[in-house]
Amino acid sequence: MNENILSHHIIAAVIEAHRNLGGPGLLERIYEEALVWELSQAGIPVEQQKYLPIKYKNQTLATPLRIDLLVGGLVIVECKAVNFYNEVFTAQALTYLRLSGLKLALVINFGERMVKDGIHRIVNRL
Repeated sequence: MNENILSHHIIAAVIEAHRNLGGPGLLERIYEEALVWELSQAGIPVEQQKYLPIKYKNQTLATPLRIDLLVGGLVIVECKAVNFYNEVFTAQALTYLRLSGLKLALVINFGERMVKDGIHRIVNRL
């Protein structure tokens, strides 16, 4: 599965999790766990709270990068549950993509009444 196909499956799982949990108002971690469950039920490999090493001038830094989810080994998913989306979330996801060498991240704000309005697709050379 490529990044684009994976993203469609992820978005479907996001909508299902948000709908079944009753919309906004919960902690980020709850939405994240529900999303992991949905993806796992669909047979999509997902790693939660994944640590990725950071290379700096040919050295691996002691502090790794921690991402919320790595789906299918290709797509970074960052879960948020906030009232207002901050553009720093986009910058953070783009930095994660650059440092990891991956091409696609989805930042999901489960704090939106309609979660489809909280889906942000960030691309790095896709």
